[in-house]
Amino acid sequence: MSFRLTVPGDDWLAAPPPLAALDRGPTPAQVGNVRIGTASWTDRSLLASRAFYPPAANTPERRLRYYARHFSLVEVDATYYALPSAASARAWATRTPADFAFGVKAHAALTQHPLEPARLDRDLLRALPRDLRRKRGVYARDLPEAVLDELWRRFHAALEPLRGAGKLAYLLFQMPRWFTPSRASEEYLERVPARLPGAPIAVEFREARWMAEARRERTLDFLHRGGFVYVSVDEPQGTRASVPPVAAVTSEALAVVRFHGRNAAAWDKPGVGTTERFGYAYGEPWLREWVPRLPHLAARARRVHVLMNNCSRHYAVENAKDLAALLAGASGAR
Repeated sequence: MSFRLTVPGDDWLAAPPPLAALDRGPTPAQVGNVRIGTASWTDRSLLASRAFYPPAANTPERRLRYYARHFSLVEVDATYYALPSAASARAWATRTPADFAFGVKAHAALTQHPLEPARLDRDLLRALPRDLRRKRGVYARDLPEAVLDELWRRFHAALEPLRGAGKLAYLLFQMPRWFTPSRASEEYLERVPARLPGAPIAVEFREARWMAEARRERTLDFLHRGGFVYVSVDEPQGTRASVPPVAAVTSEALAVVRFHGRNAAAWDKPGVGTTERFGYAYGEPWLREWVPRLPHLAARARRVHVLMNNCSRHYAVENAKDLAALLAGASGAR
């Protein structure tokens, strides 16, 4: 698919962006069956940095179209905080090339995180008991069963335009640190595919014991048998919440890797905001650690999706391009 947006007096698509890293590596950032993108294209600090989007990319549509020139993959983060709408999903599908792929983060209530009642659809908010409506955070276990069932249904229905366009690559189930290894946790995950048919479920653990050496094989076998995609991670090590950087494939169709930065001081610190926790720019030596791991995944899965989640200022887009350049250089790609 080709497109051209016309801004009077400013051929903004042809204008080079201020970030020099965008001149490095393949465009879009893809080497063989490995796609590299970022965990958001609308991060506020990225927009404020003015380091990626040219001035004429001043609407949501123009920003997504511009992003899709450089990357063929993105992860939608906003769906964690509020239910998506079919209109938004339709717009994402129509504003991107035919082979563009979206990962979509599951809503907080679906992954046992607390949700914000004020962000619910109005009718769902009214259906809550009065005391829950006033709370800043409410867990799924405290919701009326009918409301929780409707959250699952609406989340699934809203993404139909992406599924229909063949652009829904996976749903990210990022489980909280209190989602501990147990049979009850496994049973919870086993019920997910029936609730969200038609989309691969990618599972990321934030509780280190899931991937501790003594349990790692059992965890990966469970995910494989259930048809889940294991999400490999690069994140700070040495904290209680540190999941080791195991590059593993549990689905022949897809492997997912997410880079969270290596800000160890903030990773397990209570009350830290996302900008501080993920505010980390990878140097080349740290990215190079994954150059042999990614071909390992690519040989075992038909597609490998790599997401930079260090979404602070321009770090994610820059490191995505850096990693693509390193991978292309190692493979001899042009």
